[in-house]
Amino acid sequence: MTIFNQPRRIAVAAATLLACVVFPLQTTAAEEAAQPADETLQTEAGVMAVDNHWTLAELTGDTAWLDQMLMPEYRSVGNTGKAHSKAEIIAGAAKRKGSSLDQAKLTWAEDQKQHPYGSAVVVRGNTAIVTFYDLALGPQNGVKSSDVFIYVDGHWHALYSQHTAVHT
Repeated sequence: MTIFNQPRRIAVAAATLLACVVFPLQTTAAEEAAQPADETLQTEAGVMAVDNHWTLAELTGDTAWLDQMLMPEYRSVGNTGKAHSKAEIIAGAAKRKGSSLDQAKLTWAEDQKQHPYGSAVVVRGNTAIVTFYDLALGPQNGVKSSDVFIYVDGHWHALYSQHTAVHT
């Protein structure tokens, strides 16, 4: 025996579907990081797992992982317009070599509390774009950064990142 009769179940299902369409769930980076995924999957979850691993690799100084994940021609353009090469990113991470994974996770979680953001992912074939945005402004008006990935030989590799200053 069910709690709801048939018309009530249909009404509840319709209301739930409408709520999901009108009020889509926004996930924060902390929620995404808590959900492990296979980094080799050619999916949104796979590329987000790589992006999350990237953050932890920079915070722990895991230069070997960064070297294989970043494409040789990788560039990161900051909000001032200055481009940083793969070598510069790896050199910056090397300064944190030996930092513990537990401390890196705490540092990242604290940063996310102070500066919450949402993310959106688009995967088309072997290309993915991960966009991070200000929750108050949304993904159309508050883009903070975007990472472009290419899927090669069963793995996601970062090719380009762009960072912007968001004014609220």
